[in-house]
Amino acid sequence: MRVLIDTNILLDFLLQREPFFQDAERLFRVIKSNQITGYATATTLTDIFYIARKHTSSIEQARQAVSETMTAMEICSVDRRILETALSSGSADFEDAVQIACAVVQRLDAILTRDTQGFLNSSVPVLSVVSCLQQLEESDSE
Repeated sequence: MRVLIDTNILLDFLLQREPFFQDAERLFRVIKSNQITGYATATTLTDIFYIARKHTSSIEQARQAVSETMTAMEICSVDRRILETALSSGSADFEDAVQIACAVVQRLDAILTRDTQGFLNSSVPVLSVVSCLQQLEESDSE
């Protein structure tokens, strides 16, 4: 399964944000074991750096968060085509529209998020981390 991981889920893991950390940690273990291939947008990396630096007051920890993400995830390019698609989508949330456009272009199987409202217009299935992991467990038991 190839999935785009929403920025907030990545931050949940990297910053160990409760009460979401445990699910994000389970997801990263599944990604590390190659049962799922995780994708993040290039713009997510700038968001991670900014938020991690603000949260930790450390440039080095912010760089480490970006490095961890780049090691674990495939990175989706964000170019003019992606941005134009996101702008013309009519979505009120530009960041989510960029992520949807990337998932479509990459032909990903799903987008994992806690914010399903921002992804209502997605043509790519939208799942929570828990439902994705449940689907994976069910397919493994068949």
